[in-house]
Amino acid sequence: MTATSRLNRNFWTNRKTIEAIAIVAIALFVMFALPLMLSDFRLKLLGRFLSLTIAALGIDLIWGYTGMLSLGHGLFFALGGYALAMHTNLQLPEGQMPEFFMLYGVSDLPIFWKPFVSFPFTAIAIFTIPAIIAGLLGYLIFRNRIRGVYFSILTQAALIVFFNFFNGQQKLINGTNGLKTDTETMFGVLMSSPEAQLAFFRVSVLLLILGYLLCRWLTSGRFGRLLIAIRDDESRVRFSGYDPTGFKVLVFAISGALAGVSGALYTAQSGIITPSAMEVSTSIEMVIWVAVGGRATLVGAIIGTLIVSYARTFLSEEFPAVWLFFQGALFLIVVTALPDGIMGLIRDKLWPFLQNRLGLTPMVPFPSLANPEVEYERQQFESDEKS
Repeated sequence: MTATSRLNRNFWTNRKTIEAIAIVAIALFVMFALPLMLSDFRLKLLGRFLSLTIAALGIDLIWGYTGMLSLGHGLFFALGGYALAMHTNLQLPEGQMPEFFMLYGVSDLPIFWKPFVSFPFTAIAIFTIPAIIAGLLGYLIFRNRIRGVYFSILTQAALIVFFNFFNGQQKLINGTNGLKTDTETMFGVLMSSPEAQLAFFRVSVLLLILGYLLCRWLTSGRFGRLLIAIRDDESRVRFSGYDPTGFKVLVFAISGALAGVSGALYTAQSGIITPSAMEVSTSIEMVIWVAVGGRATLVGAIIGTLIVSYARTFLSEEFPAVWLFFQGALFLIVVTALPDGIMGLIRDKLWPFLQNRLGLTPMVPFPSLANPEVEYERQQFESDEKS
């Protein structure tokens, strides 16, 4: 092993160590310090936004790294929310059913509701049902080599189909009224109580970290390089002997599972889930989060979600008629002036500027070739840098 390769290896090891320390420090601060600093309302609001960042990670995984722009992730988000809401609505004395069934004259609990009495089944269903739906949809699309704008249109079409279906099922899932969770209980605790909301807040932080680590692992190494290759030139990947279909289906299913987890946590902290979560605007807003933060960065997806969500809350409170105009203007600005988002601006502009101002020398990876000419050029470069 040459000195250059050892240097690069130590650099990446130190980088991972620093990243791990930063994640632990931020998680501890958010989980234990922020609840002491924020009111119950603001903490609940932050918990909702943190749950949304999990869905944004899934969008970044398929769009930023694999080049698949989904405009239908609200479907998987809503499926996760409905799974949790069905469980909480069934926490009743034996023989009783949710109240809305009686309003519509339903005397027997629908068969697909019965498994959701079990919390272990619900916990698994929250991510497996969206993952299965996403995997099946992805397989039908990718096996026919459909990609680009046609993929986006098909995901949006699937979203609209499910939206209309859920809207019209009053007797099965309460239709447009949706399912409430804030008046229900879980493990004997009222869902809307401060204790329960604090627990959901901390669970959101933990699952966000797990989601980030999962996406970080998937986008690293050979698998991550293959995803980027599919994004940049799928035809060349096929010519290299790989079939992108399986990889795209897998990533799309994982992204759907992350959206399902996000929907369940958001439902627990917002108190209700309705078919409005499947509206086209919801899925487009998820894309805006990632575009604002920066694609193919993961951290940018989290930052973009928090910034846009807080901006929406502030503007909708102070200027209710302005928010939609701001949302459209924000997307236009990002597309035209900041194509790489906030993280791209930091990486390409702000960080090099700080390096110059602080006199820091960026690390340049030299080739570790046993070639005298290359070695001589490397030494000359180092001596020029020192002088």
